[in-house]
Amino acid sequence: MSIDNKKKPLTKPIIFATSGLGGCLGWVIVHPANTLAVRWNLASMSGKPFNFGAMIRESGWMSLYDGLAAGIWRQVFYASSRFGLFETFRDKLHEIRGKTDFASRVGVGAVTGGIAAYISCPMEVAVVRMSNDSSLPPSERRNYKGVTDTAVRIAKEEGISAFWRGSTPFVQRAAMVGVFQVATLDQFKDMYARQFHQKKNSIPNVFCAAMTSGLLYSIATMPLESSKNRMASQKPDKVTGKLPYTSTLQTIRTISQKEGILALYNGFFPYYARCGGHTVSMFIFVQLLRDAYQKYL
Repeated sequence: MSIDNKKKPLTKPIIFATSGLGGCLGWVIVHPANTLAVRWNLASMSGKPFNFGAMIRESGWMSLYDGLAAGIWRQVFYASSRFGLFETFRDKLHEIRGKTDFASRVGVGAVTGGIAAYISCPMEVAVVRMSNDSSLPPSERRNYKGVTDTAVRIAKEEGISAFWRGSTPFVQRAAMVGVFQVATLDQFKDMYARQFHQKKNSIPNVFCAAMTSGLLYSIATMPLESSKNRMASQKPDKVTGKLPYTSTLQTIRTISQKEGILALYNGFFPYYARCGGHTVSMFIFVQLLRDAYQKYL
């Protein structure tokens, strides 16, 4: 985000803090869309079509906020490190190269996105499981009581390594998000400001750029999101004791062969609502927080 030279510069702790807090505030808004996307995406794994009305009748509207605490904790680690590291690495690279071009944004976005995803993967596993648990048949539910109970039970019942189950597609997805969302967002803000005479970093400018960026990365990353959801929520086979999904490519190939390639895009519309909506709300919150810091503190 651009900084007005008349305002005091943002320190690194403030960059990380506003990124994390903006991510948390944005997530509160889009969490229902994420829950809907996860349940829709995983419904075919249970061998049943997704039905929104039946889900609401069975679990209630408030079930859309299942896993909210884990989602917020995920943003504490993911958003703060992803965007904080992006701006830190981008600015450092600018000092070394003397310029910030599209290629540098792409490279930095991919690297910092992957780092942030690996750090926050335990909370991502908790989000997927808690969001989807109430939609499962009663006999298959884990009945988690909260984010602490989820973390403790995963560690006791499945081992610490289970927290990074699905980390490969999550890191791959986050790297692509870093390219499509973080890197292209700056480009689209510049384009809309130039082509439509918007003020850069104004709410209309952020909204247009974020929704365009969100559409691109939703299309590109949905198969990886599907793989991550399957791997994070899977259970060992009762007979063999083996996990059905072992890698990103194996998961994508198995889903495509058994359910058709379009099954990888189950839940796309709520996924895009989550992606585009979180991009919009997060960057607006981040901008407001940084403006308030520079004005009042």
